[in-house]
Amino acid sequence: MRALWQLLPYYRPYRGRFAAGLVLVIVSSGLAGVIPWLLRRAIDGMRAGGASERILLLAAGMVAVALVSGAARYGMRDLLNGVSRGIEYDLRNALFRHLSSLDASFFASMRTGDIMARLTNDLSAVRMAVGPAIMYLVNTIAGGAFALVFMLSIDPWFTFVALLPVALLPVLMAKGGSAIHHRFEAVQEHFSTMTTRAQENISGARIVRAYRQETPEIERWREMNDEYVRRNMRLVRLWGLLNPGFSLLAGLGGVIVLGYGGRLVLAGRISVGSLVAFGFYLGMLTWPLIALGWVTNLFQRGAASMARLNQILHAHSRIEQPPEPRTLPAGRAGRAIEFRNVSFHYPVREGETPRWVLRDISFSLPAGGTLGIVGPTGSGKSALIDLIPRLHDPQEGEILIDGVSIRDVSLEALRAEIGYVPQETFLFSDTIRANLAYGTDEPSAPEWAAGVAQLGATIAEFPSGYETLLGERGINLSGGQKQRAALARALARRPGIVLLDDALSAVDSHTEAEILRGLRDALGGRTALIASHRISAIREASWIVVLDEGRIVEEGRHAELFAAGGRYWSLLNRQLLEDSIEHERDVMAPGAISP
Repeated sequence: MRALWQLLPYYRPYRGRFAAGLVLVIVSSGLAGVIPWLLRRAIDGMRAGGASERILLLAAGMVAVALVSGAARYGMRDLLNGVSRGIEYDLRNALFRHLSSLDASFFASMRTGDIMARLTNDLSAVRMAVGPAIMYLVNTIAGGAFALVFMLSIDPWFTFVALLPVALLPVLMAKGGSAIHHRFEAVQEHFSTMTTRAQENISGARIVRAYRQETPEIERWREMNDEYVRRNMRLVRLWGLLNPGFSLLAGLGGVIVLGYGGRLVLAGRISVGSLVAFGFYLGMLTWPLIALGWVTNLFQRGAASMARLNQILHAHSRIEQPPEPRTLPAGRAGRAIEFRNVSFHYPVREGETPRWVLRDISFSLPAGGTLGIVGPTGSGKSALIDLIPRLHDPQEGEILIDGVSIRDVSLEALRAEIGYVPQETFLFSDTIRANLAYGTDEPSAPEWAAGVAQLGATIAEFPSGYETLLGERGINLSGGQKQRAALARALARRPGIVLLDDALSAVDSHTEAEILRGLRDALGGRTALIASHRISAIREASWIVVLDEGRIVEEGRHAELFAAGGRYWSLLNRQLLEDSIEHERDVMAPGAISP
């Protein structure tokens, strides 16, 4: 339950409405307690042969009180449920805002489906705890207090005897509440696992079908669904045992009212009207206590879900914003970049030995220059690119832009200078225009950038042109088209620094040459870093570094590196051999017999 206390700040904007709602809860409970009192007087008045006008007046009073009480109940639900919706809205925004501030290491450690489950199922459980649960809790306390006062006014000893079974209700709730909490937590955990599995199957539908794994995936889903039902049934059975227990204790109280109360009436100690009113008051006291079990269930579910949401809200980004950000010099098309003895490894758990991805990387790239980064798979090319926009921070060394350490520049200002094309292309489920214009307000930017990326003619062939709606992750585009769209999106911002991480691996050699030719003109003095396994993509770079096992083993210009006959020369020869084999395969006539 402690997790729910952290929601107190979220009530602050709604404290007026929340207080008014609680007042209406108390008012409606108090008015509900007046009705049996009026009924008591009416019954006793009829038995005593009272005037019909008085009886009618009491009946009219009961109707009036019921109407006012009903209006108060409507108001309390409108206010308190509205507050819970407002808190849900604010909490959802806070969660999304915090998720947007977390770094890549957080998302590497948490599954997408798990995050989605927390933003949907868990958030709904918290909403029920912060609104309806509190409303019914206050209603129970207020209604019980009013009923107890009226019962004591009829007969204190009768009240004590009637409440003996009811006194066991809190004990039953205390025992069952903890078990409900743990079982609901298990349900939510498994729901997260199911959400992850569903998300992966939908996103990876092509792979599932290509490997003909539909039947095994359906079987896995059936097994997970069976487990979800089992966990839910364990929770339902527990609640199914508690609810009849509450009803049994309430029934015992009713038996005492009829038996012991009847004897009091026969003895002349209380009137018939008092006995009838007492039965109503016992119901007003007992049924809210039974509802308290449901309220306890809501609180336990909400606490379990809030604890899961706190795992997101309390997560901290490893990428820290500078306390006093510095600004980069204004009015420059390109930016100078310098690496000083940079070493980096991905985050590891406590006790694990880190594997260094980059070691002692140093180079200086002037503004407007192009740096080519080549090396075998796993040499650290992507890691080097990712350090510049601070997707990760190096453990050693320093990175400077125009002489300013990137740790001293705000993340917003730093990333505003960068156009980034990652190795894994991601496109949004939106129009082509919206994807290309992502991050820029310039109306003509999508068309210009598409032309540079050799995508303009392709877009023109689509039925709706730039307004063509893309499927999830751009599924209706080929791999090369997606890469060119990602490149166009980066260029459309006209950034000072362009980062290309193997951004042309899915396009053919001819298209690559056309793109690189247009890219050289489009950069127009901007600084570029191009990481690629293809020498052809970086041979025109003003400076080239060759990485191997995270270290720079060679650097220089294309002609110099080629003449040296080292690692660069070896990579180039291997690529030329692969291109030659691929060319022979393409030109071989269908049905020709290979030697």
